[in-house]
Amino acid sequence: MTELGLKWACEYCTYENWPSAIKCTMCRAQRPSATIITEEPFKSSPGVDGSREWDPTSPEGGSSLLICPDSSARPRVKTSNSTEIPSKWSCHICTYLNWPRAIRCTQCLCQRWTRSPTESPQSSGAGSRPAPPPVDPCEEYNDRNRLNTRVQHWTCTACTYQNWPKTRKCVVCDHPKPNNTEAIELADSEDPSSVINEQDRARWRSSCSGGQRRSPPTSKRESKVKMDFQRIELAAGAGGSKEELAIDFKKLKQIKNRMRKTDWLFLNACAGVVEGDLAAIEAYKSSGGDLARQLTADEVGLLNRPSAFDDGYTLVHLAIRFQRQDMLAILLTEVSQQAAKCIPAMVCLELTEQIRREIAASLHQRKGDFACYFLTDLVTFTLPADIEDLPPSVQEKLFDEVLDRDVQKELEEESPIINWSLELGTRLDSRLYALWNRTAGDCLLDSVLQATWGIYDKDSVLRKTLHDSLHDCSHWFYCRWKEWESWYSQSFGLHFSLREEQWQEDWAFILSLASQPGASLEQTHIFVLAHILRRPIIVYGVKYYKSFRGETLGYTRFQGVYLPLLWEQSFCWKSPIALGYTRGHFSALVAMENDGYDNRGAGANLNTDDDVTVTFLPLVDSERKLLHIHFLSVQEIGNEEQQEKLLREWLDCCVTEGGVLVAMQKSSRRRNHPLVTQMVEKWLDRYRQIRPCASLSDGEEDEDDDDE
Repeated sequence: MTELGLKWACEYCTYENWPSAIKCTMCRAQRPSATIITEEPFKSSPGVDGSREWDPTSPEGGSSLLICPDSSARPRVKTSNSTEIPSKWSCHICTYLNWPRAIRCTQCLCQRWTRSPTESPQSSGAGSRPAPPPVDPCEEYNDRNRLNTRVQHWTCTACTYQNWPKTRKCVVCDHPKPNNTEAIELADSEDPSSVINEQDRARWRSSCSGGQRRSPPTSKRESKVKMDFQRIELAAGAGGSKEELAIDFKKLKQIKNRMRKTDWLFLNACAGVVEGDLAAIEAYKSSGGDLARQLTADEVGLLNRPSAFDDGYTLVHLAIRFQRQDMLAILLTEVSQQAAKCIPAMVCLELTEQIRREIAASLHQRKGDFACYFLTDLVTFTLPADIEDLPPSVQEKLFDEVLDRDVQKELEEESPIINWSLELGTRLDSRLYALWNRTAGDCLLDSVLQATWGIYDKDSVLRKTLHDSLHDCSHWFYCRWKEWESWYSQSFGLHFSLREEQWQEDWAFILSLASQPGASLEQTHIFVLAHILRRPIIVYGVKYYKSFRGETLGYTRFQGVYLPLLWEQSFCWKSPIALGYTRGHFSALVAMENDGYDNRGAGANLNTDDDVTVTFLPLVDSERKLLHIHFLSVQEIGNEEQQEKLLREWLDCCVTEGGVLVAMQKSSRRRNHPLVTQMVEKWLDRYRQIRPCASLSDGEEDEDDDDE
């Protein structure tokens, strides 16, 4: 018996170690405890399936067989003898001498180099390289299995070093072992060339010991896997076991290839409900996603949290399961309204995108000290007068889908804030309608664009413009804001003074709100928006904050008039827009087109043609008190007469026969933007198509009545 025949082969790097070694000399892997070494000769004989097995009568009696603990599931491997030592092949990358049966280099995992048929043979001598023996399919299968054992390693998320499964910290950077899918997916790479070889890892490790640590090079495949699974890491969570996270990579890859951006946002929203992240839900709503969408079996498998997600669940189901009361109130309202709402911006998405590009192109920045952005076009959105030509049943359906009935009821009935004057609403045809709006943190920006262009601020163009204007003109707006807040606190008897550092901190918070999508905005932001629009903004809002139970929490301070006081009057328009404010939510208040010629009885000669719509917006509340003008300086505040004079300078004002001070909002279909007109027409055609059906049903009912 030769001593070489008693060597045991490492199941990781295939290196054959001496019997006394308890660890592999090459890769330091633990010696298998169940390794059986035998020298009993076998002889090859045909098996049942036609393959040949080793048989004791075989002439290859000098070979031995290694049986590993899991040898029943893999082909048997013949061990090498002493005659194979001279026939080792040298790696053409690292020059390491590998055993003949290895198809890849043990050190760098490089593919074994084989001589092409056209290459001339080397002369036999000391410098000649022996021809590699043919690769045994059995050995190739075993070598591929040994490469697949790397899946058991976990990859450090900091330095990407592949550690042994039992290690709790990375041996290179001491980073703790992750409990998410990232480590498994990085290790589950089908391309063996993407694995960092041991020599590179050793050189990088030695270079890190003396100086600043740097991450080793990662392959493109690893980066792609990280990006693919970044969206569902929240759902995978930190509590999943290794068995739960070990999902078939090929199936996941097929699912991911079929998914779109909206699908990823939906999975993020589902994870957001579990984690209590409202921003993920708002991002999904902003993309136009369906809140009533149900989870599929593939999506549940991709999220990989059976305890949280089930097939057929919606966002509402998840909010109920995890007792997210705040999210549940928003989702139930959104689902009930979204299923029945159809506003002009939802009908023709191509026109809506063109309008958004038109808005972005019409934004310019003023040169000079006050470098504020402004819009070059004057656009006012109004409901078309053709609505009145539709049958009553179709009109009711249209108003249900385009208006926010709850906001309309709260502003009209619960507290008389709009449409409280019969003279304005009936004789002067200046009734205001509250358009339905998203309940996200961008409702102020959305309502401003709805009142002007009839669309949402989906791409956050107006929010970015708001932030840039606040940042570039910070000194101008800061002085107005500080002076107004000081006067307001003193007028309410709050005699206190802040240090300059405290004023700066509060101002920095206002600036940060403008840069965060979904963040709620304040009065200062409305004042800046009036400068961007170059026109006044009138806010009709409730006076008190109220909870969901109807409890009064405090003053709102939003109602009033916001004038672009930092511009020259000649640079601004006098036609205002109207917004409504109810319980932390803004809505656009728009009128319906009317005949401007009939409105001359309001106390002023308007000199308008039949195509101009004039809407009279009251500048006083239901108690005939003048609305507050926000952000006035100490010299501009004065008494009520001085404020009324200031309103007449910045708006086209008149007094009705009933003695109501109003501002005139003028809009013309011919002077309105053509894209907005096309969008409204396409939206109205949707209801014109159902008009014959409604008329036919009415006619059938009349015939039935006649028969009776």
